[in-house]
Amino acid sequence: MDMGGMDMGGESMSPGDMETTNRTYAKSYWYFIATALALFLITRTINFAQNWSRLRRSKTHSVKFPTKPTSVFSQLWATLTAVAREMTYPQFYVPIRGLSWMTPPPMGRIYILLVYWAVIIYMMVKDAVIVDVNFYERIGYRNAWVTVTQVPFLYLLASRANVIAFIVGMSYERLNWLHRWVARTMFVTATVHGFHFWTGWVQAEIVADELSMMPMVKYGFGAWGILLWMTITSFKPFRSMAYELFVLQHVLAAIIFLWLIYVHVPKNARYNVWFAIAALCFDRAFRLGLLFWQNIKLRANRSCCEGAQWIGHQTQLSPVGESMTVLTIKDVHFKWKPGQHLYLWLPGVAPFEAHPYTIASAHQMPETCICNSIQLVIRAHSGFSKRLNRLARKLESSGKKQTLTSLVVGPYGHPTRWDIFETLVLISASTGASYTLPILESVLHSNSASCIKRVDFLLAARQGEEIGFYHERLHEAIEKAKSMGIELDVHIAVTGNGQLAVVPFPSSSVSTASQEKQTFEENFKGSSNVEGVVQPLMGRSRRRLSGTSADSHIHHSASRPDVSDFIRTAVEATGGETGVVVCGGQSLVAKVRTSVAKLSDERAVHKGTDAQGIYLHVEEYCF
Repeated sequence: MDMGGMDMGGESMSPGDMETTNRTYAKSYWYFIATALALFLITRTINFAQNWSRLRRSKTHSVKFPTKPTSVFSQLWATLTAVAREMTYPQFYVPIRGLSWMTPPPMGRIYILLVYWAVIIYMMVKDAVIVDVNFYERIGYRNAWVTVTQVPFLYLLASRANVIAFIVGMSYERLNWLHRWVARTMFVTATVHGFHFWTGWVQAEIVADELSMMPMVKYGFGAWGILLWMTITSFKPFRSMAYELFVLQHVLAAIIFLWLIYVHVPKNARYNVWFAIAALCFDRAFRLGLLFWQNIKLRANRSCCEGAQWIGHQTQLSPVGESMTVLTIKDVHFKWKPGQHLYLWLPGVAPFEAHPYTIASAHQMPETCICNSIQLVIRAHSGFSKRLNRLARKLESSGKKQTLTSLVVGPYGHPTRWDIFETLVLISASTGASYTLPILESVLHSNSASCIKRVDFLLAARQGEEIGFYHERLHEAIEKAKSMGIELDVHIAVTGNGQLAVVPFPSSSVSTASQEKQTFEENFKGSSNVEGVVQPLMGRSRRRLSGTSADSHIHHSASRPDVSDFIRTAVEATGGETGVVVCGGQSLVAKVRTSVAKLSDERAVHKGTDAQGIYLHVEEYCF
């Protein structure tokens, strides 16, 4: 594809001018990306200063609501923030079974895509749509540059060692949606590029000559085919069929695609390919270095920690029925924050697979060892997670040692500061509590300044056994909240038919457990809402169920919770800003998004009323 060989003819642009124009638009693309990142960085800086000011005011007991704006600038910023949240939070959900994957992105992401597409369309057509003898060739070359210019951005977005995520202050996986849409946009521009060249050749009747004289054309078709394959398989139904296989073929396809692009484009455009290769190599080198640093110990001190070993970490498996597996990973020598995740590699279960899981503990796990230990809660879906649960139950039933050697890489993620809100609303479904519960525990165990005065915690699940694992930790959180003067309300909904009555009791402490179970069943009969139920876990009994309703603020229900009403109750009871955190499936996430936006609009947040802001943080578990 030697652009210098173009014969533009007539009064059209000369070959040199066309190449200069195309390269100029290619540079403008990166100016646009840099400008967008600068705006995100400025916003992040202002928010950081505002949060620092809040925490400083929270130390002054004379300030009743430290999260309220105190100056003209902070009030203006709060108003602009509220308007932006109301515009970007809503999300339409497709409730049709089998078609929910077609649910569009939330409005904020749609706005970003519209701006991105506007820039791409401008680059595709500006000074290129001139109807003359070279029309098809000119459009073809322009879209070739538009396509190859996006390649480095695509690979940067796919990196775990993500420079873009670091600048904007978020975790790499929260940019994965943009990675997929940039790839789909590239497929469109690549199709336009190839279509116009092919059409021009057909009209000139030189298709055979081009294919025989220019081998790069065949590589171009190969690159387009790989891009088509990756675009199709990136849609959720295909990813969820066999996610492990999807990841493997996707990595291989990405490498082959770079090679095909390299041999297809001219030398003066190959810097884009080298840029992408550099991003890919840096990311892989970073992961490999982290893997060795975190899993190989040159001096494993076995005397001080029962989980210490030379390679990897001793990992204990604890099945929770057939739906969940709890992993306790011992002797990790890194710190983490609630909301972060790591990649788990269990060679004994899946030799060639590493899977991401949220760290389900906010601090060192008690009664494990004196070294850092963390917990993961893995729901048994299919593939690896199902095999792991099956293995854990098999080891438990046989009485064998329920430990494996694991390797971990992480932690990843850039979680929000949770202590800058007056009220926290934590909403989770099933194992989503592995994300929200550590946030609650970190807030309650923090020794630094905090604005938090109230926390509302909602956990919903279909299976009773999914709730049992979290019960004791929630009870301990309630006791801790009392000692700190923080109001904590816990709502637990077990929506499966009859599942509320069969929340599992441990086999130990039989007499106490049986008495409590009898009390529980008596309270449950004839009622769909039971308050004040506290359950023992891991063999440690608690006080009688009937005696906890007076002060523990635990509410149990067998019906589906109304999340809109739950959020509204918390927001209307606070005098400062509210932080809402949700972790669950697509339907729950969409419901919370829309509810928060609607409530903010109804209350006219920061628009002349005394209603304070509502921040929303979303973690959606999906493939």
